[in-house]
Amino acid sequence: MPHGFSAGDTAYMLISAALVMVMTPGLAFFYGGMVRVKGVLNMLMMSFISLGIITVLWTLYGFSVAFDSGNAVLGGLDWLGMRGIGLNQLWTGTGIPIYVFASFQLMFAIITPALISGALADRVKFTAWALFIALWGTIVYFPVAHWVWGSDGFLFKFGVIDFAGGTAVHINAGVAALGVILAIRKRIGFKRDPMRPHNLPLVMIGAGLLWFGWFGFNAGSALSANGVAAVMFLNTQVATAAAMLGWLVYERIKHGRFTTLGAASGAVAGLVAITPSGGSVSPLGAIAVGLIAGVACAAAVGLKYRWNYDDSLDVVGVHMVGGIVGSLLIGFFATGGVGQTAKGLFYGGGLAQLGKQCVGVLTVLVFSGVVSFLLAKAIDKTMGMTITEDDEVSGIDQAEHAETGYDFTGVAGGSAKKVEAKVSTAKKVEKKVEADA
Repeated sequence: MPHGFSAGDTAYMLISAALVMVMTPGLAFFYGGMVRVKGVLNMLMMSFISLGIITVLWTLYGFSVAFDSGNAVLGGLDWLGMRGIGLNQLWTGTGIPIYVFASFQLMFAIITPALISGALADRVKFTAWALFIALWGTIVYFPVAHWVWGSDGFLFKFGVIDFAGGTAVHINAGVAALGVILAIRKRIGFKRDPMRPHNLPLVMIGAGLLWFGWFGFNAGSALSANGVAAVMFLNTQVATAAAMLGWLVYERIKHGRFTTLGAASGAVAGLVAITPSGGSVSPLGAIAVGLIAGVACAAAVGLKYRWNYDDSLDVVGVHMVGGIVGSLLIGFFATGGVGQTAKGLFYGGGLAQLGKQCVGVLTVLVFSGVVSFLLAKAIDKTMGMTITEDDEVSGIDQAEHAETGYDFTGVAGGSAKKVEAKVSTAKKVEKKVEADA
């Protein structure tokens, strides 16, 4: 083994990578429970396909573009196909092999485009979605990861702090979702039909898996089983709990009820916000980050009705807004004594770090938002991004995958033919109501 190799850190990072991988199916469950019955399988597949497409692209060129030494904008191409990497070659400044670091970062690359899918529920062609994430990963995610985390990336050199992915993952995916939303049509019945979650227990299972996997996402980003990882682990738990409480209090004041969907969404908002900031703030700061993010994201999800953009599952309100909140709050709550040396305004650092965070946030917002809009618009104008309105009414699961999430044949003692006849009648009634509207 090479000098400096750490078996303990390597084992820790392999476990962390596996935890982050679990987040993608967890996200699929989280999103899948939030859609209607007729779209659950498509929602699951939109996350699951990222495991296939991004893994192959990452191996071919993604890791090289994101993390090989290159220039301020793009990494080099020496590691195409993972060539030129020694079996026991260590990642710079760590005791772990490059292959372990590449595997860990691969899981980030997989879940980031999957996050976008929740904004597009019920209406996007599966083939168009697969093409979009392949292009988006190549043109947007891989370069942005280099900007933020590459040793020669311009945002990294500028001093923008993003411990585990507030800009590169959450703002990136959230504003990309907004770009695609603005490029394609809305769902049939948006702002008219309730479109309630069909399976809240599935949402809670997904949220639980996300929370569990996020410890690998955040604490693993320390790249070593050390004190920074310990603080990040604690801060992840603390901020998530505080955000869930903040969301629920806001919900109770605004709507008069505490809901399971609010608890799950609030937890995810806290996870998002602490991702960039958890390596810079104290546990008390993590409480503040979580509370602010929980309330801000809860307020933001309602803007889609006021501003008329169809964000199906609140990706913009939770991931973009949560990522912005977490990234900017570093400029206020960074202690200079956790995982970063920079100090925020409340710890005597003035406004310098806040200014750097603003530059990072705005750069990713503009680049990812514009490119994502153009990609979606180009796909929509060529092969078509959305399914037909008839297919949406009848159900995207059946139209795109020839499957349904639940088998209702024989329910309530009826024969299969009778059930099919009832379903057919219901679809005709639904189409008539939509036509009359």
